[in-house]
Amino acid sequence: MAAHGYNHARSLDGTTGWFRSKGFRAPRSAAIGSAVGELAMGVGLIVGLLTPFAAAGVVIVSISAFWSVHRKAGFFVFRRPDEGWEYVATLAVSALVVAVLGPGRYSLDQVLGWADALSGAAGAWIVAAGAAVAALMLSLLWRHPQE
Repeated sequence: MAAHGYNHARSLDGTTGWFRSKGFRAPRSAAIGSAVGELAMGVGLIVGLLTPFAAAGVVIVSISAFWSVHRKAGFFVFRRPDEGWEYVATLAVSALVVAVLGPGRYSLDQVLGWADALSGAAGAWIVAAGAAVAALMLSLLWRHPQE
């Protein structure tokens, strides 16, 4: 996710155009938000800081990508032009698993004493809240692009 966010950040004009082409309102804000958010959630997952919140971010991105781009292309990712939803589903399920199981022994959450409080059912609820945020964001910020 951090690499994906970096890619969005280094080409904000291109990312803005992509969001516009996919039907997002305020595409520049979406481009900036995706760049910053993906960088933050990627770093959060790498260092294990506020892990279920970073995982919820991955779920938000995955659901948004599924609905706005991949859902009509079928399951497999190699389907063109928009590719299937296989990859975003894998990311979302993996993020849920990390949120529930916790960040592991070598994480900032563990060092700070937060790992147990943020994993298990709490992690699952945080990710579920992320799914609700994705639905809200899509209802407010996305419309099917005009052909």
